[in-house]
Amino acid sequence: MTTTTPLPPELERLARRNVGLRLGWLVHATVFVLVNAGLWLAGSRSGWLGLPTGGWVLGLLVHGAVVWLRPLGDGLRERLLAQERQRLQRR
Repeated sequence: MTTTTPLPPELERLARRNVGLRLGWLVHATVFVLVNAGLWLAGSRSGWLGLPTGGWVLGLLVHGAVVWLRPLGDGLRERLLAQERQRLQRR
């Protein structure tokens, strides 16, 4: 087991939230694969292979972008926030 230095409560809450978001996406992706594999198997036996996955694929991609690309936007948010603080202080 790895031990880590305790984080301030705000950072601990953020870390737990981020891990929860990532685990939620992994569950979403796993269910997507299992359900669509079952649909493919059922469709292949009946001669019907048209899978109704278009909407779900889009949802999974958007969910993934929000979860996995969010840290890239955090730096931008912090820079914009710092600029706005400076602008307000100059007033």
